[in-house]
Amino acid sequence: MNAHVDDCLISGYEDLIPSLTLPDPDDCHVLAAAMTGRCDIIVTFNLKDFPDSALQPFGIERQDPDSFLLYQLDISPGKFLNAIRKHRARLKNPPVSQDQYLEILLRQGLTQLIQALKEFSQHF
Repeated sequence: MNAHVDDCLISGYEDLIPSLTLPDPDDCHVLAAAMTGRCDIIVTFNLKDFPDSALQPFGIERQDPDSFLLYQLDISPGKFLNAIRKHRARLKNPPVSQDQYLEILLRQGLTQLIQALKEFSQHF
């Protein structure tokens, strides 16, 4: 990812970690990095360790990956489907059929996204 997204790495957040409180202290670096990066959302399957009460003071929301990706599809279907096509095309060893790709997404827990993508099956 570092090679493809110039600003994907966040640094300089380490001093914030001791001042933060989360159910799992080992997750405080994620919140600190989100604050430093001025992020609006932390995308994680680990919602229980990022309670709204801990994020709201910093104007940060939490969202599971399935909901996040479904929202991306909703706001920009063309761009999202293009990204899906590109991603699937990169899976070459072995090549992945559309059904196999959906199975991969299912194993990742992206059930809502899979249902939505079925409407666009001819496009990816």
